[in-house]
Amino acid sequence: MAATATGKRKMIQSFPDEASRLCLGSHLSVSGGSWKAVEEAQLLGLRSLQIFTKNASRWIQRPIHDHEAKRFRDAVQEWGPYPVTSHDSYLINLASPKEELFQKSIDAFADEIERAELLGLDFLVMHPGAHVGSGVDAAITRIATGMRECFRRIPHVKTRILLENTAGGGSTMGRSFEELRDLLAEIDASERTGTCLDTCHMFAAGYELRTEEGYQKTMKQLDQTVGARRVFALHLNDSKGDLGSHLDRHMHIGKGLIGKIGFEMVIQDARFDGIPKILETPKEDDMDRKNLALLKRLGKKSPPA
Repeated sequence: MAATATGKRKMIQSFPDEASRLCLGSHLSVSGGSWKAVEEAQLLGLRSLQIFTKNASRWIQRPIHDHEAKRFRDAVQEWGPYPVTSHDSYLINLASPKEELFQKSIDAFADEIERAELLGLDFLVMHPGAHVGSGVDAAITRIATGMRECFRRIPHVKTRILLENTAGGGSTMGRSFEELRDLLAEIDASERTGTCLDTCHMFAAGYELRTEEGYQKTMKQLDQTVGARRVFALHLNDSKGDLGSHLDRHMHIGKGLIGKIGFEMVIQDARFDGIPKILETPKEDDMDRKNLALLKRLGKKSPPA
């Protein structure tokens, strides 16, 4: 899904099939080579994919060689015209008030962008960071400064940066739609930015998804702050923690406290038609296939009466 000059999400008005409308995917391992994840996505029948382009728990990474990038892009071309996303390192904290960590995070995030652009990825999802006591306003300024420096270093070719909402534990940023709105406004680069909403994080942060009334209230808040047009991807994860618990623990679809009804409302919501909906659930007992099959069933809209 290419970036547009206006920064608004490119909306597909018609879909060749239900799979394209749902655009279901998963975060898959790149063990053995990044192209291996694409091959697995093809085997699973996915219509979107998320990967790490480097070890998410290390600062120093080897570069992506040209032949590796070409093999990945060739695999994507064989798979189909489906959106591919990467997720940034867990170590990066652009909100940090500590200058050494802040500068290290800028270097690391610029490298994340460069790697995503080299692979031709559509999106790069990032955690905004944690202010660790400096306060929300200071963190917003800090994140925007760091992000703009990364943008200055790495020209925009294709990859759009998506700020992910958080469950709100500790001093993490992005716990509310208002914080995401203010971050995007301060960064002020709509052609290069957007959001990725995680269902587990939304619920744990206090946004109701389980009832029709609660869901509509949550979506109204989204529309009035960030705006649904600025949501370019979803992470579909059930929640171990209860509403407002701030617990970031992902569960399989329908096995947590959001439940099947919540995911039925999310996946049938026309606001999110055609954007990647990515599983980040535990990798066990072939659960990707089971979660995807359930989401497909929940995504089937009843024919009009």
